[in-house]
This record gives sequence, C-alpha cells and structure tokens, in this order.
Amino acid sequence: MMPSGRSLGRGIAAGAILAAGFLWVVFLFALHLTDRDVAGRDYIQYWAEGRQVLAHANPFDAQAILRLEQSAGPGRAEAELSGSPPLILLLAAPLALFSAKTGLVVWFATMLAALSVSVWILWMLQGRPNTLLFLFGFLFAPVIVCLQGGQIDILFLLGILAFLYFLESHPWLAGACLVPLVLKPHLFLPFGLVLLLWIVSRRAYEVLAGFAVVLGACLAVAYWLDPNAWPQYVQMMKSQNLIADFVPTLSNGLERLVNSHLTWPRLAWLRFVPDAAACAWAAWYFRSRRKQWDWMHHGMVALLVSSLCAPYGFFFDESVLLPAVIAGMMQARRSGRSLWPLWVVGAAALAECLCMVRVTSLFFLWTTPAWLLWYLFATRGYRKEAIAPELTVSAG
Repeated sequence: MMPSGRSLGRGIAAGAILAAGFLWVVFLFALHLTDRDVAGRDYIQYWAEGRQVLAHANPFDAQAILRLEQSAGPGRAEAELSGSPPLILLLAAPLALFSAKTGLVVWFATMLAALSVSVWILWMLQGRPNTLLFLFGFLFAPVIVCLQGGQIDILFLLGILAFLYFLESHPWLAGACLVPLVLKPHLFLPFGLVLLLWIVSRRAYEVLAGFAVVLGACLAVAYWLDPNAWPQYVQMMKSQNLIADFVPTLSNGLERLVNSHLTWPRLAWLRFVPDAAACAWAAWYFRSRRKQWDWMHHGMVALLVSSLCAPYGFFFDESVLLPAVIAGMMQARRSGRSLWPLWVVGAAALAECLCMVRVTSLFFLWTTPAWLLWYLFATRGYRKEAIAPELTVSAG
C-alpha cells in the first residue's frame, strides 16, 4: 500500500529535522575544536598512521608517529600508538587526505552517523516499539567517551547489530559485517567461539564465507597500501609492549594482584586466564542451550562475558555492550520490572565521564560487571517472545 501524502510529508519532515540536528551537532563540535584538542585525542594515531602510509613510510614507527602527532598540535609528549593490526590502515589512509583537524571532524561525523544507524537497527530488532527509550543509546557513557576520544568501537557496535539484523535474511552479508571486530579481537573471544560453534551446529557456512571473503579482500587492500605492514606491526608490538600498561579490567587487576605478592619474575600470562575460563564457559553455555539458542538473548550474555573477561580494554570499548543494555531495558519494560537500576548505573558512569576521570583509572573497574548484572536482573526468567517475526534472529 502506498503511503498517504500526509504520512510521506511527516516522514520527510522528520528526516529533515534529524538531518538538521545531526549537522548542528557536527558544526558545534567543529566550532570548538583547537589544535590541542586534536592532538590529545586517540583519533590522532589513525591520522598519523595514514600520513605514513601515503608517504610510503612505516605506519608503526613510534618516532615518526610522534613527530606527526606533535605537528597536529601541542601537548603530546609520547606517541599515541594503535594496537590494532594492519587492517586499520584501511581506515587510516582516507583520514590522511585531510588536515588533522578536518580529519577529526570527518571522523566524528562518521562515528555519529554509525551510532545513529546502530540505534535505529536496535529499534528495528526490538520490534519498532513506540517509545523514546532508545535515545538512551546517545547517552550511554562508553559511547560518549568513544565519540570524544575518536576511538573506533562504534564501528564494532554497528558491525554486531548489522550481523544480528541480516543473520536470517542475508547470512553472507551478516558474516561480512563482523570483519571490523578483527581490529580488536581480544574483546570478542568467547563471543567469537560461540559464533563458530553456532555456525558448525547449524551448518550456517554462508556466515563464515561472507566473513572470510571480505576479510581476505581487506587483507589484500592493506597489503597493497603497505606490503611490509605486518612485519612492521609485529616489531612495534614487541618494542612498545603496549599490553604492559595498566588498564582497568578484572583480568589486569588479577595479574597485578598476584604479581604484587611474588618475588620471582612477573607472570604476564595471568592476564589471559579469565578469558580462557570465559571461552570454556562459552562452549558449555552454547552446548547447553544450542537447541533454543537466541542471539538476541544468549548472544548478549556471551557479549557481556567477553567484555568482562577481556585481557585488555578500556571504558570506551564497552560501547559494544549497548545492544545488551538496550535489550535488557526492553525486556524489563515488557515484564514490568523497574528501570531504576539502569538509570543509577548509567548516571554514575556518565558522572565519571563528566568529571573527566581518566579511562586508565581504577574507578572504571566496576562498569563492565554492572552492565552484566543489569542485564541478568532485567532478563531473569527470560522467555523468548515473538517481538517481530521478520526481525527475530534466533538460531534455527
């Protein structure tokens, strides 16, 4: 049925309002940017790597990266280096076509657009309910920090949601949407293991094929940009030892707690024990629920546990947990449970951001467990519901 003239007019008006609001936010962001702001954000590492690639130089040379970052603005004493593998060059190279400040505005606009699409997909996956609660996605503290710092985790968020959206209708495309996750694979190991087990169990090899084909294409482009990128990346990781720095994760906390009581050499491998245990749990979790597996519920639990036990991560990496937080919110709303626990946790996390607490602070140790506890509270006694038949993404 063709939409009425009034409905079409309302749709166009709503789209125009959203576009105007989007452009206004980007304009305000650009208006208040200074050179010091640009040089102080995580984004600068991607821009500097891109500049090195376009100059046919080593994109993982710490000294060269530092010089480029200092040229963008004052205040940078040490190089901001990306721990992401050379696939990051596919994002970094286009940024280098702009000045550092213009590139940051383009990056911010891209991430804000990706966030907007992510919230829209979430709304679709939840059956298009008539509520404004989904605007919480724009107030989710990890997302705000990710936008402010110019990090890449919103791309992971969009990839996960696109995977969920296309899984039933276009499994090949669903697998392709997961390729961005390889930029920080340590955040998704239990989730990835569950996905692999699900693919084998359901013989959903189209998902794996879509992932493999697009990943292969990205690797080929990265090789074309810099044939020596992988050896250079390995050398950088060895010389810089980025994972030796403290990060507010339970895994890192365990490692430092144990090593502080030892007299013999530091046991760095302790950081990976929780993730190994989480992978073992994930295998059991899937096996015990494989017949009724529902990605919109069981997949969210796996995603939360992956973040909880990650060996390396920061507060902005928790942006990928937005689907689980929103899914818990909608399940609590349907079952009549209070949303106050989420408002309290969300407000506390947002207050830390507004108080400019450093993302390396111990004060961020509590957030990942809090999102998990919220989800378990909101979905206890969960029963699969037909939210929207065409958008249900259960395994079957």
